[in-house]
Amino acid sequence: MRNIWFLLSFVLLVFSCDNDKIHHSNLISLAPQNSSIIIKTNSVEGLNSALKNNSLFKAISKYDKINVLEKKLSYLKYLKPADRLLITLGKDSNDSLQISIISKYHDRLFNIDSLKDKTVETISTKNYSITKTTLNNQILYSVIKDSIFFASNDKQLVETAFDKKEIDSELIKVYNTANSKSSLSILINSKNKKLIPSLFLTEKLNSNSLTNYMLLDADVTQDQLLFNGITKAVDSSKSLINVFKNTIPQEIQTSKICPQDIDGYMSFTFNDFKTFNDNLIKYKKRDTSLTPTSVFDAASEIGVMYKDDKRAIVMYSLDVLATQDALLSRNSIDTFREVDIYPYDNPKLFSDYLSPFVNFQNATTYFSIDDFIVFSDDVDFLKDIISNYQNNTTLHESVAYANIMKSLSDEASLFTYANSNSLNKIFNSNFNEDLSLEIDTYKASAIQFIYDTDFAHVNAIIKKNKSKSVANSVSEDFSIKLDAAILTNPQFVDNHTNNQKDIVVQDINNNLYLISNDGKVLWKKQLDSKILGTIEQIDILKNGKFQLVFATTNRVFVLDRNGKDVSPFPLKFKDNITQQLSVFDYDNNKDYRFLVTQGKALLMYDKQGKAVSGFTFKKAEGKISTQPKHFRIGKKDYIVFAQGNELEIIDRVGKTRINVKNNITFSGNDIYLYNNKFTTSNSKGDLIQIDENGKLISTSLSLKEKHAITTTSKTLVTLSENVLKIKSSTVDLEFGDYTAPKIFYLNDKIYVSVTDLQSKKVYLFDSLGKPIDNFPLYGNSTIELANIDKERGLEFVVKGDSDTIIVYQIN
Repeated sequence: MRNIWFLLSFVLLVFSCDNDKIHHSNLISLAPQNSSIIIKTNSVEGLNSALKNNSLFKAISKYDKINVLEKKLSYLKYLKPADRLLITLGKDSNDSLQISIISKYHDRLFNIDSLKDKTVETISTKNYSITKTTLNNQILYSVIKDSIFFASNDKQLVETAFDKKEIDSELIKVYNTANSKSSLSILINSKNKKLIPSLFLTEKLNSNSLTNYMLLDADVTQDQLLFNGITKAVDSSKSLINVFKNTIPQEIQTSKICPQDIDGYMSFTFNDFKTFNDNLIKYKKRDTSLTPTSVFDAASEIGVMYKDDKRAIVMYSLDVLATQDALLSRNSIDTFREVDIYPYDNPKLFSDYLSPFVNFQNATTYFSIDDFIVFSDDVDFLKDIISNYQNNTTLHESVAYANIMKSLSDEASLFTYANSNSLNKIFNSNFNEDLSLEIDTYKASAIQFIYDTDFAHVNAIIKKNKSKSVANSVSEDFSIKLDAAILTNPQFVDNHTNNQKDIVVQDINNNLYLISNDGKVLWKKQLDSKILGTIEQIDILKNGKFQLVFATTNRVFVLDRNGKDVSPFPLKFKDNITQQLSVFDYDNNKDYRFLVTQGKALLMYDKQGKAVSGFTFKKAEGKISTQPKHFRIGKKDYIVFAQGNELEIIDRVGKTRINVKNNITFSGNDIYLYNNKFTTSNSKGDLIQIDENGKLISTSLSLKEKHAITTTSKTLVTLSENVLKIKSSTVDLEFGDYTAPKIFYLNDKIYVSVTDLQSKKVYLFDSLGKPIDNFPLYGNSTIELANIDKERGLEFVVKGDSDTIIVYQIN
């Protein structure tokens, strides 16, 4: 019967309609007046079966008090009630635990005749005989009267069990709300304060009298404990739950701003702060001379979140502009991801007005985002909250939280959430021990109170969540703040020392950074000007070691792994370079060619930095407007670029390979090889394709003048205003300022990304136009998507704030 004791201990721990039908109240009327906990079960055997495999009860068996009480209740396994059974717990004036058992009597209710290690004796009293049973060194006194069996470890309780006593009518009314079909119901009488459990994450809130009575019907399964019931406070001025009187519970919003890794949060809601505040003043008998404030006037929810030793106050406002005005915001002290962080001069306002719910007195800084205003004394914690909110990695989006909310209401007057660490702390605070319980799988637990006319509904859940990877869940791996604002989009490059990837990015001071995939700046190098386009990689010595190669306005650089120039580079030019450096490896033999564009001219160099004399193309008729690209179709090489209104297609030595006679009004998009045709678009939004015979095929795509296209060999992606088209799939985006789409082919799957620079959102889709889970995410540039380490998931890098890069991981 060990599990029964676990249940009783759990009740002590976790939980700190009138109906006067006598067939419900006849047993409850016999409960001792000092009973703090009353448990009703319809089947001891059924209850024990339900509890037997619950890992939570096994975990809390480590507490010393559980072992002590288990011994006191060892006789329970010999009870065979045919109907309801009540178990009561209370303490006497000496703080000794008193346990009582009440049930309808039948012949086999407590049959221990076959047991050897027992003693049974009869004690005669004035009114009836008491049986004293000693079993396993535990003493049980019992009496039978009017077909009722009453037993206890305290003789005096048995002697007075059937004496006339004052009936607590409110307790009986609450008891009668129990679901008759529930196998287990728990009644907590908070008037008897010696056994009242702690429910909340702060000692001060736990020390307040929440309510008078709480009745909970329990559903116990292998993976969860679910409780539903009511609580009632008769004395309005002394019970905290009644501060919600005449208020309407609101939808819980705090979880939508909390990071997924917080330890817990507590929040409370109301439809009218004045009513709530008036009730709280009466409860606290608070000094009404506090300086009046309008900070809370538009609020509908206030909460506190906890992470390690960090605290943050969350306020959800129905009129955030009015709330901001009431805060008298001054100049910001920091800006993170375009969210201003402000100082706050009245950090004790929340504890002065809102204790015992809010006791944090160091709310010295805050930010506002959407309808939330968040306060803390830790700016880094505020930045962490901002990051997770913008990344959609909030508690509200987590699987564990979503699972428990299926059993709870979206609206609550008072709500508390705890992860496994906080649940462990709550257990320890109740048992006055400091143990590390094996309850990591109980990732999410919560209790909520939903105030009604003169009582509150109560729901609570402690649920086991199996650890499993969630496809396409996204988390922020790390972010790096550079010494100056970012100039170029960050990109990944190969690291030949570990077969992983690093990051390169340039700041506005023209410093080039190499950053490892765990966020360490390996080096930075001062350049003469901005890098044109993207950085390429080569193996110039053919030894498996990669170099970075790129052009700036007047230089062509080749840098080794340590950021050192590879001789004879850099090449220096008097005239400006006007397009990204083109790097060709015609035969995949690492005999590289570097093609430099200067206005109308093309200059070809080998890897020794010498001009290639055999390249005869010197100057185009018009300005070259796209990066020259190399394509191979069959055994033929083509170098393709736009100049003026003509598409130029030449061979390796610079001679015309295909003569394109048609004039094209280019849109500014690059040239691609799509379906074995040289492909771009014109300013009218038509798809322009040239075959190997020089024939031009124009296809109307109904694109606006300002549009973008990109392709792989078989996939065409277009973006026109807010319409993204991937092959034949169309995606209607929100209106914004979008970057050109990018295509990534990874793990046999196509991904397409765009970024809205206006809302700072990164979107990622599959080849059918279906959004990848948990996108959009915060970002302020195009992204680079790859597998950058030896783990299975993909990562992407993006610009965050003006001086910050962010690396996300897609699990």
